[in-house]
Amino acid sequence: MLQEIIESFRIAFGIIRAHKMRSALTALGVIIGIIAVTLMGSAIGGIEVGFERSLSVIGDDILYVEKWPWRNVDDWWNYRNRRRMDVHYAEELKRIIRDTPNSQLITAVPAMNTVRNVKYADNEVTGVFTQGTTDEFLVTSTSSFKEGRFFNEAESRGGRNVVVLGYDVAEALFPNETPLEKTVLLNGSPFRVIGVYAKQGTFLGLFSFDTYAVVPLGAFMKTFSSRLDTQVRVKMRDKNHMEAARDELTGAMRRVRGLQPEQKDDFSINEQGALRSTIGPIKAGIATAGLFVTGLALFVGAIGIMNITYVSVKERTREIGTRKAVGARRRTILLQFLVEAVSICLVGGVIGLGLSWLMCTAVAAAAPSFPISFSYGLVIAGLIVSTLTGIFSGFAPALSASRLDPIEALRYE
Repeated sequence: MLQEIIESFRIAFGIIRAHKMRSALTALGVIIGIIAVTLMGSAIGGIEVGFERSLSVIGDDILYVEKWPWRNVDDWWNYRNRRRMDVHYAEELKRIIRDTPNSQLITAVPAMNTVRNVKYADNEVTGVFTQGTTDEFLVTSTSSFKEGRFFNEAESRGGRNVVVLGYDVAEALFPNETPLEKTVLLNGSPFRVIGVYAKQGTFLGLFSFDTYAVVPLGAFMKTFSSRLDTQVRVKMRDKNHMEAARDELTGAMRRVRGLQPEQKDDFSINEQGALRSTIGPIKAGIATAGLFVTGLALFVGAIGIMNITYVSVKERTREIGTRKAVGARRRTILLQFLVEAVSICLVGGVIGLGLSWLMCTAVAAAAPSFPISFSYGLVIAGLIVSTLTGIFSGFAPALSASRLDPIEALRYE
């Protein structure tokens, strides 16, 4: 049996070499299908990699107490009428956490956000995400530093005009010098640079974590406003006890907000899970479009291969009759033509995989921030799909060839 398979592959590749153009055109549908399925898998895998990388910056052990939830809402007006969040809630939450035995929470940190321009000499960066917070922000952050440090407790409590810049902001303002101890202008007010974050990348190529500036909360409220968007970041003790931590935080926030038992929560507790739920429809959309294109291309390719295999059977009818006359079994004839169909599909699959790899490499080189992933799993999947397409398209012609009557086949002109 093994010898028959080896001999069938030898004959099949001989036929492909003898009819190169015909084989190439026949395999075109398979090539397009394999490119579609691998690019779809690469896109989905890249989105997952980029998404997880982005979420690692947000932190998977942080709960965010805010006025708005991280999802689309139908009753927008009800959320709009909620009381705004207050930065002092963080101190009250910290007190409750300290007084709670076996608390699932560690600490609470306030943060206020706005978007401002940052200027140094003749250089200016517009649309910088500017955040005001306390020195405890480090407890809730996973970011590392390229140089310098974060502001300390004294600078935080005193509301000093110091700032930590994101990587891209520092590179744009100080292309040829160190930014440390230099003075930049935020909203026209001077801030001394004490640190620069290491490069963190973007969120799915949309929002950059490097176009960022962090200042002490007191300085933020003095320079910008005390009534801007506010959130409270709460660090969990164990991310595996998410539900228990959420329940504890909900109870604590209801106390802080002074809600009665019959009143609904007038705040939202957000975490990574809400963002994870939004990535599902994106992946499903890519998969649906990819599977449609893949299925269509493979179907067309399979019909083409089936047609060419039938033509091959007709062209070699006398050969089949001769082989049967000298003792070739039906199984051998069926295997020969089936292997020919599979071989064409495998050649098309390998070419498709090669082209997909080149496309992914080109995209990764042209846009390093765009998440794309080409894995060994996609190679295996592509080869399996190619093989199954060959079996599906080649079985009927191969079966008809194996059933030919040797006498009639020898008479065939």
